Amino acid sequence: MNDRYDAGYGDGPYELVGYDEYGRPMYRQVPAQQSSQGQQSPAQQAPQSQQATYDPYAQQQGYGYDPYATGGQAPASSYGSVQQPSAYDPYGSQAPYDPYATPQDASGHDPYGQAASSGQQPRVAEQTAYIPQQSGPAEEAPGPEGTGPEPDDRDHGTEQFAFVEEPDGDSEDVIDWLKFTENRTERREEARRRARSRIIALVVVLALVAAGGVGYLWFAGKLPGLSSSDAGTGTGTPAAAQKRDVLVVHLHNTAKGGTSTALLVDNTTTKRGTTVLLPNSLALSGDDGSATTLAKSVDADGTSGTRDQLDTVLGTDIQGTWRLDTPYLQNLVELVGNIEIDTDTDVPDPDSAKKGAAPLVHKGRGQTLSGKMAVAYATYRAAGESQNAQLERFGQVMQGVLRKLSSDAPSATTTVQTLAQILDPPLTDKDLGAFLAKLAELAKSGSYKTALLPVQADGTLSARTSDSVVKDILGGTAKSPAAGSAVRVSVQNATGVKGDTDKARVVLLNGGFTFLEGGSAAGTEATSKVIYADAAGKADAAEVAKTLGLPAGSVTKGSVSSGADVSVVLGSDYRPPSS
Repeated sequence: MNDRYDAGYGDGPYELVGYDEYGRPMYRQVPAQQSSQGQQSPAQQAPQSQQATYDPYAQQQGYGYDPYATGGQAPASSYGSVQQPSAYDPYGSQAPYDPYATPQDASGHDPYGQAASSGQQPRVAEQTAYIPQQSGPAEEAPGPEGTGPEPDDRDHGTEQFAFVEEPDGDSEDVIDWLKFTENRTERREEARRRARSRIIALVVVLALVAAGGVGYLWFAGKLPGLSSSDAGTGTGTPAAAQKRDVLVVHLHNTAKGGTSTALLVDNTTTKRGTTVLLPNSLALSGDDGSATTLAKSVDADGTSGTRDQLDTVLGTDIQGTWRLDTPYLQNLVELVGNIEIDTDTDVPDPDSAKKGAAPLVHKGRGQTLSGKMAVAYATYRAAGESQNAQLERFGQVMQGVLRKLSSDAPSATTTVQTLAQILDPPLTDKDLGAFLAKLAELAKSGSYKTALLPVQADGTLSARTSDSVVKDILGGTAKSPAAGSAVRVSVQNATGVKGDTDKARVVLLNGGFTFLEGGSAAGTEATSKVIYADAAGKADAAEVAKTLGLPAGSVTKGSVSSGADVSVVLGSDYRPPSS
């Protein structure tokens, strides 16, 4: 049996002639006389050309040809009869059987369209099947004339016929791109969500901070519009009911003489501190009821007498007196490590006798002052300046010292003890150190200020100008006298006669009252008034009117001067007793 896929099987060599529709190669046997066919005559080549081409898959064995027949002619095929030799010997010396030869009839007619004129006919170009991924069969180039097509020397590898579906890399790229796009979108959404969460958290934090700040300002009384003289300093507690610790400081200039006085106030209710500067011209009353000034009282009475007189005038409760001489102030500044303040003028060196010498203290902001410079600045008063200008410089130095002093009570106490200063009883080193430490904490936090007590030209307090300091800062108010104490009477002269004030003082002191200088009114009043603050003071007011010789109708309820129990306004109807 002939196997066309085995090129080495059979009597002779095989050559590739094409591929079928499944891509399988098709071979045919090469005739032995192919090399000598070109020299034979056409009559000799005719029997060879009549051999039919054999294709076992074409199902064309209905030709009627029996290759194993022993003789006779082959049956006629559907394409016509094929003339064979009368005695066919399949094992004889006939030409080799060519299964791919085209069948012809005896007349040389080729039913497939090939002429029988020559022994080796050119092969009809036939359409062969090929794999879609490989190129079609190349056209066979004709060989030398009369020799047929050249042998096909192409190398056909098995990979040309592998029907393996290779993975498509583009699809993987598309999937990767979709995953990347999806991940990037998710990341963007996640970033937006995080941004929104952060913004919300920031808004909440800012709202809480704002609410806390407003609450603190409300509690500390620092909100604008909530501070008034009636309501104190912005808290819900009235000014008179707030708790304060007050200490009076007297600065003695040991080199040139003179004193400067200030009140150090620690408002424990509002957590605020203040230095209240007291002018030396402030009018006070002596122990005998005589009129005096703050400067004279400090020089004459020392400490306790002045403190009591200030309590009487201002309606305060001063716990102690701190006498601070200029050498101790210099040492204090050195102990705290110098101070920084804004100076308002150049201060010459008091120890320099040269004219035109460089100033010891220069004018400017943020000037650093040593102990000597601080003393020179605190006591300096230029020619033609009021005492208030020098007093304000002293207040700057005191606040600068508090900013540099330790806010720790033991440390501040150590600083005070290092001064080796003898304090006036009942003030002790420990009490002074603890008090200054509280003020130092307020000064460092910005809850500290300096205020000047306004007084009139005659040294008396004006109700309109002093209430902001006396009532709001010091909490001074008319207090009911204790048992056995004298009633405090403030007298304001509105008669137009200056001497009437002194005559009223003498009368009141003789009557057992405490006289307070109320100054002189801007104009005159026709009628006199005796004013009390509450019902408890009505009887005292009536007694004062009777002592001064004023009618009972002059007694009225109203606002009294700070520190007084009863206020008196002397009008033109006042008639002082004759001397």
